[in-house]
Amino acid sequence: MADGGARTLRRVRVELGERSYDVELGGGLLEALGERVVAQTGASRAWLVTVPPVGRRYGPRALRSLKAAGLRAKRLDVPDGDATKNLRQVEKLYHALLEGGADRQSVLVALGGGVVGDLTGFVAATFLRGVPFVQVPTTLLAMVDASVGGKTGVNLKEGKNLVGAFHQPRAVLGDVETLASLPPRQRAAGFAEVIKAAAIWDAALFDELERHAEALLELEAERLVPVLARAVEIKAEVVSRDEREQGVRMLLNFGHTLAHAIEARSRYRGLLHGEAVAVGMVFAARRSEALGCAPVGTAERLEALCQRFGLPTEAPAYDRSAYLEALAVDKKQKDSRIRFVVLEGLGAARTLPLAPSEIAAALPRKASSRARGRGRAVSRRQG
Repeated sequence: MADGGARTLRRVRVELGERSYDVELGGGLLEALGERVVAQTGASRAWLVTVPPVGRRYGPRALRSLKAAGLRAKRLDVPDGDATKNLRQVEKLYHALLEGGADRQSVLVALGGGVVGDLTGFVAATFLRGVPFVQVPTTLLAMVDASVGGKTGVNLKEGKNLVGAFHQPRAVLGDVETLASLPPRQRAAGFAEVIKAAAIWDAALFDELERHAEALLELEAERLVPVLARAVEIKAEVVSRDEREQGVRMLLNFGHTLAHAIEARSRYRGLLHGEAVAVGMVFAARRSEALGCAPVGTAERLEALCQRFGLPTEAPAYDRSAYLEALAVDKKQKDSRIRFVVLEGLGAARTLPLAPSEIAAALPRKASSRARGRGRAVSRRQG
């Protein structure tokens, strides 16, 4: 990633009245962290929540910046992986904060991917009935999606993000220089949410992704930062119009219905979240065509783009009954029907109330033993 392009700063405003905040994307933002935290929160103490790999690589720079701004700062590590998002870890963080003397003048800073952001945000929303927090995403997926919009939460064994709260961050700082350390598979997974934003909202962005997929995967900054900023603009616009997910914000769940079922069925092992979303998007696009919502060819074009980014597009070989069981606890249900997001074409989407059985109708009723073997092999290879 060339420094000149990476240092280009883009700022996106999330308009939510007195709870509005900026999402900043560019290079060198870790060094500006302390200054931004003090300006946006007025806190005197900061607790940096991260996972060990990210903490080792970026924790020292983040702590130096926080302390240089006059904050008393301490790092708290949580285990890596989506299985970390549980109530046991929440309780451990509560105790660590209390033992360290945290109060309402404290700020939590989430340094890492979506798991760290969701977990830290939920702790911030509920500790002492709410303390401020700042998002510092270090993965592409977190920069364009998980860190923006105020959704926080943890998983239960029955499903993903079933316990949570809306709690907006005071600021989001996405230092794109941290993306250079991501493995190729993590980079690809992050682009799933960029593809999603384009598919539901912006046909021109979809065209841009098709034109420059390989350059974006190589993190060419002059193309990357504007594309990420546009994806964040889309989410910011949607969230500003529907913070509590009562209407248009439901469109951001495109691909997530099947993705969450896959993750719950696999106990959050195997496919990465972005990979599961890619599978879910292609599935939803195929259902959109079958239901007469989208023109023929929509799914094929979406699938081709996902594959260019190195993303999987076929659902793991579980029996249909296993998917139905996972869909039964989908939190988007209303009157036993799921508000399933369908495409009307690339760049436009809407929700359609469907029974879980209608969604799963295109899945195999019984996976063959050969397909199960392939599914287990994929899980072992990707886990």
